[in-house]
Amino acid sequence: MCTAANYTAGDHYFGRNLDLEISYHETVVVTPRNFRFAFRRVPELVTHHAMIGIATVSDGYPLYYDGTNDRGLSMAGLNFPENADYKPESPDATNIAPFEFIPWVLGQFETVADVRGALADVRLVDIPFSAHFPLSPLHWIISDRTESITVESVADGLRVYDNPVQVLTNNPTYDMQVFNLNNYMSLSVDPPENHFSEQLKLDTYSRGLGAFGLPGDLSSASRFVKATFTRVHSVSGSSESEAISQFFHILGSVEQQRGLVRLGDKYEITIYSSCCNTDKGIYYYRTYENSQITGVDMHREDLDGKELAVYPLVTGQQVLMQN
Repeated sequence: MCTAANYTAGDHYFGRNLDLEISYHETVVVTPRNFRFAFRRVPELVTHHAMIGIATVSDGYPLYYDGTNDRGLSMAGLNFPENADYKPESPDATNIAPFEFIPWVLGQFETVADVRGALADVRLVDIPFSAHFPLSPLHWIISDRTESITVESVADGLRVYDNPVQVLTNNPTYDMQVFNLNNYMSLSVDPPENHFSEQLKLDTYSRGLGAFGLPGDLSSASRFVKATFTRVHSVSGSSESEAISQFFHILGSVEQQRGLVRLGDKYEITIYSSCCNTDKGIYYYRTYENSQITGVDMHREDLDGKELAVYPLVTGQQVLMQN
């Protein structure tokens, strides 16, 4: 399971938690403008926007989990089991395999408005990358500085939702997640007032009681509520240090700790958390074992080249000793 969010504090930031029980050798990958992106059913992109994000590289092809292009458009795929429904090919549609959806979008478009228009005839089709990498059931958040959308391929077709909360988790479908926020409209960052009874003198005995009832469990529905509440009320300075620190705190409010979600003989954990400054093209991340923030600047690469730049994640804990 996963959580993604969009945030602006001077510059614009986009990132996510990847919550899984197993790693697929994720790396930070910079794809330059002249890397040839081949697609299964639509023409290849010989030239395109450069992009940076986390991917597994297989047979020289970056299978992006999330990414940002050189125009600041960002996108992430999140687990969507039992709801994702990929279709047979249609001669009347733009047939895109789910594993190529992120590069197809980030390679061509600059804004969410551009993407929204292009999705009118898109069909996410049942074509896996390989036998070793079958299709994952996903839905996607696509964001720029001003807005976000959620894209879901479900049984009754492709659904594109405006996403004003600029957060995405997993199941249920996005419309149901947003409706569930109605149950938490009484939450506040301010101390509560006594509406229980005028006959009782009730005491605000602790700070934070205005948010009493905010979910704290690790289910996707609860993480959606908590991440949304945290994001919409987040306050930070506009410096890079303050903004990325705040963004990682937003994601940290819903991260998964080893031992709390058992899956057979394994446990789901937050394998990595990311925060990309989409204005500067700097991709920051930290991993489960390494709480230090590590950064990769796409503009230090040859963005007019043809070869991928790949940076394995720094997973070992980095400790600064002061004596």
